[in-house]
Amino acid sequence: MLKTLTATLFAGLALANSAMAQETTLKFTLGWKTQGSDAAFFVARDKGYYKAEGLNVVIDQGEGSGATVTRIMGGAYDAGFGDVNAIIQNAAAKPGEAPVMVYMIWNRPPFAISSKKATGITKPKDLEGKTLGGAQGTPTTRLLEVFARKNGVDISKVKLSNMAPNLQEPLLIKGDVDGALVFNITGYFNLLLNRQDPDKDFNWLSFGDYGLDLYSNGLMVSQKLLKDNPRAVAGLVRATNKAMLEIAKDQALGMKGVMNFDNLVNEAVEKKRLQYSFSELIVSPEMKEIGVGDTKDDRMARAIEIIAEGYQLARKPKPEEIFSRQFLPPKAERELVYTAN
Repeated sequence: MLKTLTATLFAGLALANSAMAQETTLKFTLGWKTQGSDAAFFVARDKGYYKAEGLNVVIDQGEGSGATVTRIMGGAYDAGFGDVNAIIQNAAAKPGEAPVMVYMIWNRPPFAISSKKATGITKPKDLEGKTLGGAQGTPTTRLLEVFARKNGVDISKVKLSNMAPNLQEPLLIKGDVDGALVFNITGYFNLLLNRQDPDKDFNWLSFGDYGLDLYSNGLMVSQKLLKDNPRAVAGLVRATNKAMLEIAKDQALGMKGVMNFDNLVNEAVEKKRLQYSFSELIVSPEMKEIGVGDTKDDRMARAIEIIAEGYQLARKPKPEEIFSRQFLPPKAERELVYTAN
């Protein structure tokens, strides 16, 4: 009896050690410094959803949603949260090397032009004769000419002033520029932090409402991880999806994860940013139709055309090079219901 018990105990320990040995460590990069909109990754980690999938996900702050792509391509990171449009650019130049988006989170693009209501910019044509402040190289700035062409704006009548991103809102408030080429989820909160009312006193021209119906940020993984460990990719997606559905209904849970990761952030502001990400970027008629995480191939093809035009790409990647839905849970498990609370 003792021998049997001892053998059983050793067998159990061997299985436990084997399971621990099989845990996969993934280096994960955020799109920027800690923000409320990153909450799903922290919740999935803190509640053990990644661990339940055999994953040890090590999360680092980012340097920009476009830099997520280059960080992964360079081999320093296995996965991250970043901009699908940066994948398109890199896939065009280096086929087979760029990361692949496996879970689309921001169904709508954040690219926008913000302006004081007093300036009178309520539609694209109003940009003529105005000065816009833009950071060189950002998608909003790079896509301005495409935006202008699609909306009948004479770009020669629009003055562009290049400036650092951190100067856009201060110079807009001061009146040195008429409009700023921003990411709405950044610009909106920069105005708040500058004691402005971005709803009452500012207008917003969202590129997605004016012919540039692009996708945006989501969960992407390296080509190496896709090939070497597809099981880890599936687990990463499942765990993140589970957390996404939970924080859509409970933002306090999301903010607990954010504060656990970085207790120096402004909790009130970042909770508003988390809610803004759902109301302005995640929830859409398309998301309700196909479920959070997925895309439509025809829309992705159009997005590739727009990015190819804006960035003058030599090659247009195919949608399947940019996004893979093979790791998505069934649609019934991706039906996100958002309730602000």
